[in-house]
Amino acid sequence: MSVSAHSPDATLEKIVERIFSTHQITRADQKRFMTALLAKDSLSSKEQSHIDRVFDGLRRGLLRVVD
Repeated sequence: MSVSAHSPDATLEKIVERIFSTHQITRADQKRFMTALLAKDSLSSKEQSHIDRVFDGLRRGLLRVVD
């Protein structure tokens, strides 16, 4: 999931940090992560870990989906 041509891991990490600092995930973020998960072959283990952390936060009720 290359959000930035220079450092996809760093950009993804910043998105995850924002999500956990606000305890909110936008529908666009959620869609971006779902798309990335469907293309698992292109994810690094670090990217997979970031996405798993977000979905775990959603399952545990730590994050709220906003529009």
